[in-house]
Amino acid sequence: MKKYILLVLFFLSSVGQITAQQWMRSLEIARKLALVQNKMVLMVWEESTYYDYPVVVQDNRGRYLVIPNLFSDEKLSPLIWENFVPVIVNEDEYTDLYLKIKGKRKQSYIDKFNDDSIKIMDINGNILNVNKYTEELQDITKLIDGYALNTQFISNELTNYYKQQSFYSAYFLASKYLELTLYTREDIRSNIVDLFNIYLKEAIQFAQNAKSDSKASLLYRCELLNIQQYLYLEHPKKVLRMLKKLEKSEVTENNEALLAFLYYTANKCLKDDEDAEVWKSKVSSLNLKKAENIINLNL
Repeated sequence: MKKYILLVLFFLSSVGQITAQQWMRSLEIARKLALVQNKMVLMVWEESTYYDYPVVVQDNRGRYLVIPNLFSDEKLSPLIWENFVPVIVNEDEYTDLYLKIKGKRKQSYIDKFNDDSIKIMDINGNILNVNKYTEELQDITKLIDGYALNTQFISNELTNYYKQQSFYSAYFLASKYLELTLYTREDIRSNIVDLFNIYLKEAIQFAQNAKSDSKASLLYRCELLNIQQYLYLEHPKKVLRMLKKLEKSEVTENNEALLAFLYYTANKCLKDDEDAEVWKSKVSSLNLKKAENIINLNL
């Protein structure tokens, strides 16, 4: 990715005048475009565009170049559009957007939502780059290198959730975000797990409002998915401790398959082949492949 970025910057520095493509002004349209293009949304509040927003990028020699204004630079604009769908959102939309997350996010997330910095969002408006940048000027090369995700891997789940929010659309999107961490940089893995937890909490809320005959089973399923995140965070011992504390009374056929997957994978991560073998026959071939990827992650 970084090599590609530098080549683009080299190309841009070699041409004459380039007309900067205007940033979008509708978050809803930007989200739809990002869904089609398998990109993340790069969002800023409109008030932050009223003054220059200096940033830095690296050229083909690894030198840092200061760009006086992110929003008007004709050479930087194509690079932004190549990797994100950029949008400027008017403050009139603030209240509606804030009410959707009020009481549902950590304070660090709310702070990021409120500030004037760049926010990288998925197509549902959930922020990925919650961590504050520590540089004096934001490094666009680093931003692209870390957060310009190709979302094709989770496109079906994103589409299903975008069209209809329900227990299953939230649950399967959460699960897919976890799996996505296998193919992303280690230093942003925790950010993606944070997105996973946003959708998992929504699935739990849907489960709590479900009919009584399915409520307990759905909540148990969510608890198993909650435990699964620690395999991706390389804490297999914690997975086994949490599994031992679970009540087994709500295990259904679907939940049993996930339970077996967790026991099998955690034990394999800990090189306990004997205990892992007890569960292997209950794990599907597809999940055995996924387990192999997680085991490699934990090596």
